[in-house]
Amino acid sequence: MSSSQAPASDVAFSPAVKAVQARRGSREAYARMEARGSWQTRITPELAGFIASQISVFIATASAEGQPTIQHRGGPPGFLRVLDDRSIGFADYAGNRQYITTGNLGENPRACLFLIDYAHRQRVKIWGEAAVVEDPALTARLMPPDYAARPEQAILFTVTAWDANCQQHIPQRFEAADVAAALAARDRRIAALEAALAAAERRLSEAS
Repeated sequence: MSSSQAPASDVAFSPAVKAVQARRGSREAYARMEARGSWQTRITPELAGFIASQISVFIATASAEGQPTIQHRGGPPGFLRVLDDRSIGFADYAGNRQYITTGNLGENPRACLFLIDYAHRQRVKIWGEAAVVEDPALTARLMPPDYAARPEQAILFTVTAWDANCQQHIPQRFEAADVAAALAARDRRIAALEAALAAAERRLSEAS
Protein backbone atom coordinates (compact mmCIF):
# COMPACT_ATOMS: atom_id res chain seq x y z
CA MET A 1 0.00 0.00 0.00
CA SER A 2 1.47 3.36 -1.05
CA SER A 3 1.66 6.20 1.43
CA SER A 4 -0.99 8.12 -0.58
CA GLN A 5 -3.46 5.24 -0.67
CA ALA A 6 -5.97 4.96 2.14
CA PRO A 7 -6.02 1.56 3.87
CA ALA A 8 -8.94 -0.69 2.98
CA SER A 9 -10.06 -0.70 6.61
CA ASP A 10 -10.92 2.99 6.26
CA VAL A 11 -14.24 1.76 4.86
CA ALA A 12 -15.12 1.11 8.53
CA PHE A 13 -12.47 3.08 10.43
CA SER A 14 -13.69 6.64 9.96
CA PRO A 15 -11.90 9.53 11.68
CA ALA A 16 -14.44 9.30 14.51
CA VAL A 17 -13.77 5.57 14.88
CA LYS A 18 -10.01 6.13 14.89
CA ALA A 19 -10.42 8.82 17.54
CA VAL A 20 -12.22 6.35 19.80
CA GLN A 21 -9.53 3.73 19.10
CA ALA A 22 -6.86 6.24 20.09
CA ARG A 23 -8.70 7.19 23.26
CA ARG A 24 -9.21 3.57 24.29
CA GLY A 25 -5.76 2.31 23.37
CA SER A 26 -6.26 0.17 20.26
CA ARG A 27 -5.29 2.64 17.51
CA GLU A 28 -1.59 1.74 17.59
CA ALA A 29 -2.31 -1.94 16.94
CA TYR A 30 -4.68 -1.13 14.09
CA ALA A 31 -2.16 1.33 12.63
CA ARG A 32 0.37 -1.52 12.47
CA MET A 33 -2.24 -3.67 10.73
CA GLU A 34 -2.82 -0.88 8.20
CA ALA A 35 0.91 -0.55 7.58
CA ARG A 36 1.12 -4.29 6.82
CA GLY A 37 -1.55 -4.00 4.16
CA SER A 38 -4.83 -3.66 6.05
CA TRP A 39 -7.89 -5.76 5.17
CA GLN A 40 -8.15 -7.78 1.99
CA THR A 41 -10.05 -6.31 -0.93
CA ARG A 42 -10.49 -9.42 -3.08
CA ILE A 43 -12.28 -12.69 -2.49
CA THR A 44 -9.74 -15.38 -1.71
CA PRO A 45 -10.39 -19.09 -2.41
CA GLU A 46 -10.89 -19.61 1.33
CA LEU A 47 -13.49 -16.83 1.55
CA ALA A 48 -15.19 -18.13 -1.62
CA GLY A 49 -15.54 -21.53 0.01
CA PHE A 50 -16.96 -19.98 3.17
CA ILE A 51 -19.48 -17.96 1.17
CA ALA A 52 -20.54 -20.98 -0.88
CA SER A 53 -21.30 -22.98 2.27
CA GLN A 54 -23.60 -20.38 3.82
CA ILE A 55 -27.37 -20.75 4.03
CA SER A 56 -27.96 -17.34 5.56
CA VAL A 57 -26.69 -13.77 5.21
CA PHE A 58 -27.59 -10.38 6.68
CA ILE A 59 -27.39 -7.37 4.39
CA ALA A 60 -27.09 -3.86 5.84
CA THR A 61 -28.12 -0.83 3.80
CA ALA A 62 -29.02 2.78 4.54
CA SER A 63 -31.25 5.40 2.98
CA ALA A 64 -29.87 8.59 1.47
CA GLU A 65 -30.48 10.25 4.86
CA GLY A 66 -28.42 7.56 6.58
CA GLN A 67 -31.25 5.59 8.21
CA PRO A 68 -29.85 2.03 8.47
CA THR A 69 -31.60 -1.30 8.18
CA ILE A 70 -30.53 -4.93 8.29
CA GLN A 71 -32.42 -7.63 6.46
CA HIS A 72 -31.97 -11.37 6.22
CA ARG A 73 -31.59 -13.44 3.07
CA GLY A 74 -31.37 -17.22 2.99
CA GLY A 75 -31.33 -20.27 0.78
CA PRO A 76 -29.56 -23.56 0.22
CA PRO A 77 -25.73 -23.71 0.18
CA GLY A 78 -24.59 -21.90 -2.96
CA PHE A 79 -27.43 -19.37 -3.02
CA LEU A 80 -24.72 -16.74 -2.48
CA ARG A 81 -22.73 -16.94 -5.71
CA VAL A 82 -19.13 -15.73 -6.03
CA LEU A 83 -18.97 -14.35 -9.58
CA ASP A 84 -15.32 -13.26 -9.53
CA ASP A 85 -12.77 -12.11 -6.97
CA ARG A 86 -14.63 -8.84 -6.43
CA SER A 87 -18.26 -9.77 -6.99
CA ILE A 88 -21.05 -11.70 -5.25
CA GLY A 89 -24.55 -12.18 -6.58
CA PHE A 90 -27.79 -13.72 -5.40
CA ALA A 91 -31.40 -14.01 -6.49
CA ASP A 92 -33.70 -11.84 -4.38
CA TYR A 93 -36.95 -13.64 -3.62
CA ALA A 94 -40.44 -12.27 -3.19
CA GLY A 95 -41.16 -11.58 0.49
CA ASN A 96 -43.24 -9.19 2.54
CA ARG A 97 -43.10 -6.53 -0.21
CA GLN A 98 -41.64 -3.79 1.99
CA TYR A 99 -38.72 -3.33 -0.49
CA ILE A 100 -36.57 -1.49 2.05
CA THR A 101 -33.29 -2.92 0.75
CA THR A 102 -34.35 -2.29 -2.85
CA GLY A 103 -35.31 1.31 -2.09
CA ASN A 104 -32.18 2.01 -0.08
CA LEU A 105 -29.89 0.65 -2.78
CA GLY A 106 -31.69 2.81 -5.33
CA GLU A 107 -30.42 5.94 -3.60
CA ASN A 108 -27.39 4.73 -1.63
CA PRO A 109 -25.32 1.82 -3.01
CA ARG A 110 -23.20 1.34 0.11
CA ALA A 111 -23.89 -1.96 1.81
CA CYS A 112 -22.40 -4.56 4.11
CA LEU A 113 -22.82 -8.34 4.23
CA PHE A 114 -22.58 -10.16 7.55
CA LEU A 115 -22.04 -13.92 7.41
CA ILE A 116 -21.92 -16.12 10.50
CA ASP A 117 -21.29 -19.85 10.85
CA TYR A 118 -22.45 -20.80 14.34
CA ALA A 119 -21.30 -24.43 14.11
CA HIS A 120 -17.69 -23.41 13.46
CA ARG A 121 -17.95 -20.08 15.32
CA GLN A 122 -16.81 -17.99 12.36
CA ARG A 123 -18.01 -14.63 11.14
CA VAL A 124 -17.08 -12.45 8.18
CA LYS A 125 -18.02 -8.85 7.41
CA ILE A 126 -17.86 -7.68 3.79
CA TRP A 127 -18.14 -3.99 2.91
CA GLY A 128 -18.89 -2.76 -0.56
CA GLU A 129 -21.56 -1.48 -2.89
CA ALA A 130 -24.64 -3.29 -4.10
CA ALA A 131 -27.11 -2.83 -6.92
CA VAL A 132 -30.52 -4.27 -7.73
CA VAL A 133 -30.59 -5.73 -11.25
CA GLU A 134 -33.95 -6.49 -12.85
CA ASP A 135 -32.65 -8.91 -15.45
CA PRO A 136 -34.69 -12.14 -15.71
CA ALA A 137 -31.85 -14.07 -17.34
CA LEU A 138 -29.35 -13.11 -14.62
CA THR A 139 -31.90 -13.74 -11.87
CA ALA A 140 -32.64 -17.20 -13.30
CA ARG A 141 -28.90 -17.97 -13.46
CA LEU A 142 -28.48 -17.03 -9.78
CA MET A 143 -31.60 -18.92 -8.64
CA PRO A 144 -30.78 -22.11 -6.69
CA PRO A 145 -32.11 -25.18 -8.55
CA ASP A 146 -35.35 -26.67 -7.22
CA TYR A 147 -35.61 -24.09 -4.42
CA ALA A 148 -39.19 -23.23 -3.43
CA ALA A 149 -39.10 -19.45 -3.78
CA ARG A 150 -40.18 -16.91 -6.39
CA PRO A 151 -37.27 -14.72 -7.53
CA GLU A 152 -38.06 -11.07 -8.25
CA GLN A 153 -34.65 -9.64 -9.10
CA ALA A 154 -30.92 -10.06 -8.61
CA ILE A 155 -28.63 -8.24 -6.22
CA LEU A 156 -25.00 -7.80 -7.22
CA PHE A 157 -22.47 -6.90 -4.54
CA THR A 158 -19.02 -5.44 -5.32
CA VAL A 159 -16.46 -5.97 -2.57
CA THR A 160 -14.53 -3.02 -1.15
CA ALA A 161 -12.95 -4.82 1.83
CA TRP A 162 -13.61 -7.72 4.18
CA ASP A 163 -12.58 -8.82 7.64
CA ALA A 164 -12.88 -12.11 9.53
CA ASN A 165 -13.48 -11.55 13.24
CA CYS A 166 -12.40 -13.63 16.19
CA GLN A 167 -14.61 -16.33 17.74
CA GLN A 168 -15.14 -14.48 21.00
CA HIS A 169 -18.77 -14.48 22.20
CA ILE A 170 -20.10 -16.48 19.20
CA PRO A 171 -22.35 -19.21 20.64
CA GLN A 172 -21.94 -22.63 19.07
CA ARG A 173 -25.15 -23.79 17.41
CA PHE A 174 -25.85 -26.50 14.87
CA GLU A 175 -28.26 -26.73 11.96
CA ALA A 176 -31.27 -28.96 12.60
CA ALA A 177 -30.49 -31.06 9.51
CA ASP A 178 -26.93 -31.70 10.71
CA VAL A 179 -28.17 -32.68 14.18
CA ALA A 180 -30.78 -35.00 12.67
CA ALA A 181 -28.14 -36.66 10.48
CA ALA A 182 -25.80 -37.14 13.46
CA LEU A 183 -28.61 -38.64 15.56
CA ALA A 184 -29.62 -40.97 12.71
CA ALA A 185 -26.03 -42.17 12.37
CA ARG A 186 -25.89 -42.73 16.13
CA ASP A 187 -29.15 -44.71 16.05
CA ARG A 188 -27.86 -46.90 13.20
CA ARG A 189 -24.68 -47.58 15.18
CA ILE A 190 -26.68 -48.48 18.30
CA ALA A 191 -28.93 -50.81 16.28
CA ALA A 192 -25.89 -52.53 14.76
CA LEU A 193 -24.28 -52.99 18.18
CA GLU A 194 -27.52 -54.33 19.66
CA ALA A 195 -27.84 -56.81 16.79
CA ALA A 196 -24.23 -57.94 17.25
CA LEU A 197 -24.79 -58.34 21.01
CA ALA A 198 -27.97 -60.37 20.44
CA ALA A 199 -26.14 -62.61 17.97
CA ALA A 200 -23.32 -63.17 20.45
CA GLU A 201 -25.81 -64.03 23.20
CA ARG A 202 -27.51 -66.58 20.93
CA ARG A 203 -24.19 -68.23 20.13
CA LEU A 204 -23.33 -68.45 23.83
CA SER A 205 -26.76 -69.93 24.58
CA GLU A 206 -26.41 -72.52 21.82
CA ALA A 207 -22.90 -73.47 22.98
CA SER A 208 -24.12 -74.08 26.50
